[in-house]
Amino acid sequence: MESRFYMLLYRLSHAQRTVIRPRGAALGLGSGQPKLIDYLARKGPCSQKQLADYFEIDPAAVCRMLDALEKGGFASRSVDKNDRRTGTIRLTDKGSQAAAAWQQAAEDVEQQMLAGFTRQEKQQFAAYFRRAYRNLKPDSSFGREPALPQEETQTREKE
Repeated sequence: MESRFYMLLYRLSHAQRTVIRPRGAALGLGSGQPKLIDYLARKGPCSQKQLADYFEIDPAAVCRMLDALEKGGFASRSVDKNDRRTGTIRLTDKGSQAAAAWQQAAEDVEQQMLAGFTRQEKQQFAAYFRRAYRNLKPDSSFGREPALPQEETQTREKE
């Protein structure tokens, strides 16, 4: 079996996509679209720029994916009343249903992929991925604990 990490990562990513993409297609979602509806379902309405920044992809690519999601009835866009240059993207009812189905499909594939791993091994695996990501993107906050509000920080320091 392969031992070079970049090749292992490539093969794992390819195998995961091969298993999960047909599930997205069955929901009417194209490549890249499931991650957008998943984000919108978890975080709520947001701007195209927020999506592009979070996924570290070109805003034009996000725009194309959103066009398809909108055409498919999964998402809608509205103009921000305070800044007409900024639009807000939200899921439609169809998009929310697809997001729930996608989340279940992703959990199923994750269980399949991590079969035989202990809880501790899963946590370590995730920690290794976060650390490897930070090594490549040291300016990123991915995988770090969110900053606590000032008041909560002071309360914890007293305990």
